[in-house]
Amino acid sequence: MSSPDELVRAMCQAWSDPDPAAIAKFFAEDAVYHNIPMEPILGRTAIAEFIGGFLTTFTAIDFEIHHQVANGAIVMNERTDTLRGKDGRDTPLPVVGVFEVHDGVITAWRDYFDMAAINRAFGL
Repeated sequence: MSSPDELVRAMCQAWSDPDPAAIAKFFAEDAVYHNIPMEPILGRTAIAEFIGGFLTTFTAIDFEIHHQVANGAIVMNERTDTLRGKDGRDTPLPVVGVFEVHDGVITAWRDYFDMAAINRAFGL
């Protein structure tokens, strides 16, 4: 079994060639994924659907982890997520993520970022 640190790193890497079902397998059935400026997403199925919807605008995300620390079930990272747009434009997004890992799966993921960068990517 992977350590929480290794599990989070593997999940982040999976977004560079995203398969919604494969990424969803990193999560517990009742996991919570919360991009803090938005409403939380509840459950593995809803997480996979969110990823699928995301891929209508973006082809992938490259997670560049600058710092990552783990203490027991908690993993925190500071990273730059580069959203690769289908229009060929990349959008870098500074993010801090907090993950809770239990029994080899992610049970909670909270990302903190400035929504203005996302709005610019969508031309809002």
